[in-house]
Amino acid sequence: MGQKINPLGFRLGTTQNHHSFWFAQPKNYSEGLQEDKKIRNCIKNYIQKNRKKGSNRKMESDSSSEVITHIEIKKEIDTIHVIIHIGFPNLLKKKGAIEELEKDLQKEVNSVNQRLNIAIEKVKEPYRQPNILAEYIAFQLKNRVSFRKAMKKAIELTKKADIKGIKIQIAGRLAGKEIARAECIKKGRLPLQTIRAKIDYCCYPIRTIYGVLGVKIWIFVEEE
Repeated sequence: MGQKINPLGFRLGTTQNHHSFWFAQPKNYSEGLQEDKKIRNCIKNYIQKNRKKGSNRKMESDSSSEVITHIEIKKEIDTIHVIIHIGFPNLLKKKGAIEELEKDLQKEVNSVNQRLNIAIEKVKEPYRQPNILAEYIAFQLKNRVSFRKAMKKAIELTKKADIKGIKIQIAGRLAGKEIARAECIKKGRLPLQTIRAKIDYCCYPIRTIYGVLGVKIWIFVEEE
């Protein structure tokens, strides 16, 4: 039986870093962990809610807009720094968006004495991020595009990005078939057993009329 491990957790401390930086006593650790989860969920819900309001746009570039790659949380004594790494920060650049988001996040913070500091960082190479590619594939599948064509298009988007290899896997009732199966496509090298190889990974669920499809994307960025 194969023994699998998350590629990101496997490389923590070598090529991957934690996305939360804070210290807490053992009895308060679980509260801090739940607070981080609430902050991340609140930001993602805010993005999704505001994207639905402007869902009349149908350009391909909008299919992966406002996709969060990851959120960094740094806690100090009186301040919580939240850094949102996003592909195309068009929505959060609107007037009053940050202030509205801060009000929503303040409700999720346990301590009233701690103030929030939100910063937005645009990802330099958006199509180098697996989350953005997964959102692009989800957009294509919801528009009834063939899953093979969607995977090939996603790989074509990575040609301009500086990567050494990519693998995309889709599992579920593909093309509406009764029996679920998994299909994958790969290009370049992907040394998953090498710890010094920096690999970005994401697992993304897609809800379709035939059921839920699971998309997994591995991207081999570089080797230290």
